[in-house]
Amino acid sequence: MPSHRHIIVAAAVVTSLVVGPGLAVAAGTGTAGAPAHPAAGAVPAKPAKSLGDIASSAFGTVRSPAEASVRQQSKTAKAQGTAAATANNSLAVALGVYGTSARSVQAITWINSDIAPLDLVVDWGDGTSDRFNGVGTGQGIHDHDYAALGQYTVTVTVSDGNGETTVNSVTIATAGTKFTPYGPTRLLDTRDGTGAPAGRVQPWAETRVKIAGNGGIPEGVTAVALNLTVVDPTGGAGHIIAYPGEETRPETSNVNYTPGQTVPNLAIVPVGSDGYVNLYNRGGAAVDLLADIAGYFTSSEAAGYTPVGPTRLVDTREGQGKVPGWTSFPLQTAGRAGIPAGVSAVALNVTVTDPQSDGHLTVYPGDRQAPSVSNLNFRRGQTIANSVIVPVDASGRIQVLNGAQGASDVIVDVVGYYAAGGSAYVPSSPVRLADTRNVEGGSISSQGYLYMGLGVDAPEFTGFVLNSTVTNTQTDGHLTVFPDPNSIDRYRDGTYAWPTKPNASTLNWKAGETVPNLVQADPGVNGIIDFWNASGGNADLVVDLFGFYMNR
Repeated sequence: MPSHRHIIVAAAVVTSLVVGPGLAVAAGTGTAGAPAHPAAGAVPAKPAKSLGDIASSAFGTVRSPAEASVRQQSKTAKAQGTAAATANNSLAVALGVYGTSARSVQAITWINSDIAPLDLVVDWGDGTSDRFNGVGTGQGIHDHDYAALGQYTVTVTVSDGNGETTVNSVTIATAGTKFTPYGPTRLLDTRDGTGAPAGRVQPWAETRVKIAGNGGIPEGVTAVALNLTVVDPTGGAGHIIAYPGEETRPETSNVNYTPGQTVPNLAIVPVGSDGYVNLYNRGGAAVDLLADIAGYFTSSEAAGYTPVGPTRLVDTREGQGKVPGWTSFPLQTAGRAGIPAGVSAVALNVTVTDPQSDGHLTVYPGDRQAPSVSNLNFRRGQTIANSVIVPVDASGRIQVLNGAQGASDVIVDVVGYYAAGGSAYVPSSPVRLADTRNVEGGSISSQGYLYMGLGVDAPEFTGFVLNSTVTNTQTDGHLTVFPDPNSIDRYRDGTYAWPTKPNASTLNWKAGETVPNLVQADPGVNGIIDFWNASGGNADLVVDLFGFYMNR
């Protein structure tokens, strides 16, 4: 019988950990049965890793100690002589600026002074300032919303009644970033030495991909959209971990592989301060690795993200027929499924099914020649999906190439688009949110679903970048990720309605396979995301968070 399980990630959970403004996490399980409400007081699942990690990485802090503040004296104070000029020897101010959302910050000041009251001015670096009269020594907290993403110098000036002042400042970047399409272009191919020395990446070893300053990619890139492909692993199974250069390697995974398998997966990865992304081969097989860039994120105004659907744009099994080998077909995106004119890129889930030979799919702008990159690699007879972010041409059109000798059916679902305005992306340290293997009876039953309240009571969170992996699969099937139509209150009081799964898929598998895929999940109006097991048997699900989109 179908069932649902639940993981509540919401500010309302008492035992939760706050992540940024209004987001918190706890984990739990429900009871089997459909459509029965999860039992009250159910034994919690293994909780997600401390989401303080997300807060510290996504909303960073820049500090300047009191020792760095600069004393100044007015001409009047100097004219009054040494006694007046040195009357406030302890005058100093420490400054820390914390990100609180994509484009909001909080400045915390710590003032030392022998004299009170004092005047405090916070210059936010965007042409605005706040003045506070009559303040004393101790801590002050001051909030500010920037109208645009970017880098700003926040300056604090404290003045006493004798004409002495002290000044401290820090330069910060907003936590939010926006997207610039690029490519698709190959940055790494260990088979021929593109981007790194030629040669397989050995087990428990890594290679590095230069992002910032590579070709037309600017310095200061904060994150990058890379399509990663593992080619022909020799030996055991394993997975690839993509993470920022010069940072600690996380425990999450981006691409899982088994012997002889060529498998792709899109990853949105923070770029290290050195401008690199590391690719670590955690497994028993030597592998070749490909990395193709689809675009990058910077702390400046560019294209923001808007989720839609998921909505099916094309299924060649329904009228069009298989795409012949080495043939491309055009696909109009603007003007369909809520995608307006003027978008710069679209976020898709692309699936190939029943291919007549080994090959690959390449998705690219409609006004260009097909590049020498791949978005999705497949074997004859395989059904496999991958997330794709692709620039569109001026009319909102893309092309899909079947790079194989044989014909293939192709399915394209849209999940969002990038355009002026839209939500800003906030990259974070990877965090594992769910792993049903850690709960007795935790796997998702056939035609059942897990719902995850990632954005409950937090409407400013408009999307979540997740890596979803299915494992311990019993039969062939697919996973569909979509916004839940129910509110969290309806789940709590048992009045929810069983959701209707949309005609779309996120990833596909054969019995016994472990398959990952990136999903840019839409929490919808209720802040809840459903993960639906569309197969004839149980399947385990692992969900890792890599970042989120915010509309403020």
